[in-house]
Amino acid sequence: MAKRASSPATPITRTTLTASTFEQLISHVVNGDWTAGERIPPERELCQQLGIARTSLREALKAMELIGMLDSRVGDGTFVCPRSEFLARPLLWAFTGTDQTELRDIMEARVLLERDLAGLAAERGSVEEVEQIGCAARAMKECFLAGRQILNADMSFHLAVAAAAHNEVLTNAVQLLRNLLRQWIQLRLMTPEVPQKVIKQHQEVYEAIRLHDPEKARAVMWAHVSETSVSVAKVVAQRSKSTEDLPVSKSLIAVR
Repeated sequence: MAKRASSPATPITRTTLTASTFEQLISHVVNGDWTAGERIPPERELCQQLGIARTSLREALKAMELIGMLDSRVGDGTFVCPRSEFLARPLLWAFTGTDQTELRDIMEARVLLERDLAGLAAERGSVEEVEQIGCAARAMKECFLAGRQILNADMSFHLAVAAAAHNEVLTNAVQLLRNLLRQWIQLRLMTPEVPQKVIKQHQEVYEAIRLHDPEKARAVMWAHVSETSVSVAKVVAQRSKSTEDLPVSKSLIAVR
């Protein structure tokens, strides 16, 4: 079970309460008092520590949730998000007017980044890091055989590849793009026969990295992510045509 953050907050003055509360709560995350995966103290406890009404606290917590710092789970509490998710959600809202060209640019950027990360992973990945990639590939197959969704294992695979590449800038950039496309990738994985194909492609990427073959790793990752981009574009186009479904912009806002 996730550990609950225990570092106390300190009282604040009663001026611009929501803004002051927001700033102090953010400081607990930025300074590491509340770390990724931890549950923050309950609202009643925070209100007592800060000396504010619950309304002001909730406004501040909501703002933190909107920028991707906190994740509120009904019946379970509020948790600190991984730093890779910070600022992802504001960018989602920045795409309120997303059209097909902008979406294409996002996917094209992801293809280029994922390709180069795979090549770097083949060059730089340690034995342990390569094994993590293999574990994620096997987890995808196990999830599929068990009738479970493979999205989380898919995300873990690409994060493992990025970790083995040892380039933090590229890793953060591709993670942000994956957050933007997460819902559309999930919809694609729900298409019949797609999971089996994706699992095979991931295995090919893993084998190339395991053999420390940068050119092969780049080529197979390029083929995989390019195909994903084409499929996602089709899914988005189909959803956009339906008057009963959410438009692209609002669907993107729903991504977590």
